[in-house]
Amino acid sequence: MRRFLCCLVVLWGAVAGTAQAAPPKTVLVLGDSLSAAHNIPVEAGWVHLLGDRLAKMEPGWTVVNASISGETSLSGRNRLPALLEKEKPAVLIIELGANDGLRGLPLAPLKDNLAAMIDAAQKAHARVLLLGIELPVNYGPQYRDGLRAIYADLAKSKGTALVPFLLDGVALKPELMQEDGLHPVAAGEPMVLDTVWKGLAPLLR
Repeated sequence: MRRFLCCLVVLWGAVAGTAQAAPPKTVLVLGDSLSAAHNIPVEAGWVHLLGDRLAKMEPGWTVVNASISGETSLSGRNRLPALLEKEKPAVLIIELGANDGLRGLPLAPLKDNLAAMIDAAQKAHARVLLLGIELPVNYGPQYRDGLRAIYADLAKSKGTALVPFLLDGVALKPELMQEDGLHPVAAGEPMVLDTVWKGLAPLLR
């Protein structure tokens, strides 16, 4: 009996050790300059702040930021398969489309690229959070409404989480935006994180 109990203790210790050594769950962020801390310190960007928040509130989760300034939906689509294979994320945050819109590119390819990224992520068993973006008013209501509708339509048809506007509460406050009117200053990034967190938190559980 004593030998049996000793074996159980050893076995339980091995199982516990394996559980403790389990790799962290990963949130992969695929975005453009809005997620790459454009013109501000990296540690001030919302993605870095997200990593800090997860460390405190959701132990066992980590963040990988694969965002690149200037990224379009097509280049993101092309990079994603290798990222999914390497990082094996539990959650993918897609923040793309702003550069397509600012260049006035056709909206149909943008929707197709975003849909392909969502499909690839879901096939890899990753939950998806889609971050929408708004364009300046000079792009006209038809184009702006069309861009806005892409995110809403994909979230509904693909069953993803959605943040309709990444810069909600920030974009219209000049004191929180850089001179280009497109990117937040460091002081605005915590508000951006709070907006993202509303869509992300349910996916972590």
